[in-house]
Amino acid sequence: MKANLHPMYHKVMVQCACGNHFETRSTNPNLHVEICSKCHPYYTGKQRLLDTQGRVDRFRKKYSAEKGKAEPNQA
Repeated sequence: MKANLHPMYHKVMVQCACGNHFETRSTNPNLHVEICSKCHPYYTGKQRLLDTQGRVDRFRKKYSAEKGKAEPNQA
């Protein structure tokens, strides 16, 4: 492997906008993020489903009715 070819890989503290800090490794010496696993809606369970014009309900109705149908035989 050639010398001085690859960037330095350091331990860094990642700082989130919510105040959370955690340690990881990176080539960038300073990492600041806007959202992390402590404040992201998916991980906190506070995720909201946006239903624009009833599309989700129409999708569920359409495909819940098809569950009762028998699947065609494949020969």
